[in-house]
Amino acid sequence: MKTNLYKSAVALSMFGSVMLASCGDNLLDTQSPSSLDDATIFSIYDLAEGTINNIYTYYGEQNYRARFWCYYGMNTDIEWLNGSDGGDDKANMANYNALPTNSQLNIADAKEPWSNIYAGIEKANLAIQGLEAYADMEDPNMMQLYGEALTLRAMAYVDLINTWGDVPARFEPISAETANIPRTDRDVIYKQIIQDLQKAENLCAWPAAEGVTSTTERINRAFVKGLLARTCMQAAGYALRSDGENRLSTDPELTKEKLYPIALQACKDVMDQEANGLVALESDYEEIFRKNCEDVIASRGESLWEVPYANSPTARGRMVYTFGIKHDAKDSFVGTGQGGQVGPVPSFFFDFAVGDKRRDVTCVPYEWKKGVQTLNAVNKWCFGKMRYEWMTRGTSISESDDGINKIYMRYADIVLMRAELENELYGPANAAPYLKRIRERAFDASDWAVQVEQYVTNASASQETMRNAIMDERAFEFGGEMLRKADLIRWGKLKEKMDKAKENMYQLRSRQGKYADLNTTLYYNLVDYSDGWDGKTYTKTQLDIYGYNYGESAAPGAGDYTYSYQNSDGKATDWLSENQLKDEKIESLYARDPDKYMYWPIFQYNLDANPALENYSWY
Repeated sequence: MKTNLYKSAVALSMFGSVMLASCGDNLLDTQSPSSLDDATIFSIYDLAEGTINNIYTYYGEQNYRARFWCYYGMNTDIEWLNGSDGGDDKANMANYNALPTNSQLNIADAKEPWSNIYAGIEKANLAIQGLEAYADMEDPNMMQLYGEALTLRAMAYVDLINTWGDVPARFEPISAETANIPRTDRDVIYKQIIQDLQKAENLCAWPAAEGVTSTTERINRAFVKGLLARTCMQAAGYALRSDGENRLSTDPELTKEKLYPIALQACKDVMDQEANGLVALESDYEEIFRKNCEDVIASRGESLWEVPYANSPTARGRMVYTFGIKHDAKDSFVGTGQGGQVGPVPSFFFDFAVGDKRRDVTCVPYEWKKGVQTLNAVNKWCFGKMRYEWMTRGTSISESDDGINKIYMRYADIVLMRAELENELYGPANAAPYLKRIRERAFDASDWAVQVEQYVTNASASQETMRNAIMDERAFEFGGEMLRKADLIRWGKLKEKMDKAKENMYQLRSRQGKYADLNTTLYYNLVDYSDGWDGKTYTKTQLDIYGYNYGESAAPGAGDYTYSYQNSDGKATDWLSENQLKDEKIESLYARDPDKYMYWPIFQYNLDANPALENYSWY
């Protein structure tokens, strides 16, 4: 469980407290006293460790935790912003219509994400320079710190490239001569951070192999290798370039032929440790996210690394507030109304096979109203991987900052990256076992003949059918976890998949194509709920629903369900009517061409601060 260790110098080495903050935005300052010189700081483990902890503080700044994590990555073919048809600056962060003057991000208080990330890079640069000069690199503890610093810097650059494309490259501490520099071709940055991660993977310890890697809040070798694989695949993939073309890199060092073998070996290295108990694929899909909400941070499980936030009353991070099931007011689980800021694209629910266990964990068709689950309009469904009712802190959660960690990478990602890499390098037969592993967890054994064996056999017909199956599987597995946009970009499929999602929503609304047999009426009962954080049973609060599944097209048996879906005026209505899924809401998935506006512009505050910067010409 997460613990609050803000009481002593020892706390500097425990990441559960790194994000601890006061009622304002002042995060834990672990900078070493100015009276100590670098030689002293970086030759003493406890002091050197404090400089590494300090890198993490940028994750907790307001517009990083509350804007970057929550809005970059929306919208995709499976995820979108709830409660808006577009037009306001919050919606514009997600719908490919952000302008340099966006009021949510163009903030002149140095708390916007661009400045936050570069502040983290500067701290990493200083730590790397000091460790290289003064640390004993024969000491495994110092090696761990050095590997962490290299990895944290690489992560920061991945965030920057995903969000802005080409960005200034800073791999040395800032000097007067380098205070203002222009964008650097991202290929230069990719080559550097790939080298850094290849170095770091041999420096960091495996999960729980050392005390410092006993939690998911500390970077470990399995995560570094996973990040190396992910970075290689992105560097070798499609992206919008400064010439306005959406294309692969022309750098001979960043081809699939060069980078995919590196990525595949990294995935193999991690999977080889499963036999040693250092990594594991959770047997129960829902349990991954329950543990996250319960603040379980022991390593050697599915979560490989998490952005660490504190569980104090002034906790940082807005993961459940943004991605959790909506509560309209104070109830048995939460101290004020919150959650449901984003949710699944409605057609995504119906892409899942009915027996897929991931569907009902990911896509939730209800919200909590006055402590009772209440059917939601189809355009306002919630993600369900984060839930206040799973948290162990109960009604003390009264602020928008809930403090639940952000899972940055899961072991399932390693398995599916390996499937993709095997398919691209060696063909579908090599990929099939890894696709099969993920499918097996998603279904009961009674469904395996069709949904695992036959499905994987069909996917293995060609490299192309396997490629498409893996694209789909990554949607089913990671929906709502903010990986989809980067995936679609590197595949060169962003607009194509989003256009298909729009088409699907129009067909869903009119029950055409594969949606033709969906019921026009939903039937439900309210049953007792006994799955709360405090173990109590709550009377008639949980929905039992009939009519969402394919095949549930007729009315249920007499007396099986008491209620049917109604409008706010109490009249029965078609839950898929145009009133529930309007044209303007469907079209709000993107306001401008996603392939042309996949990146945020550099915001005016940052442009003014660095005259050497400029936006791409199409902004």
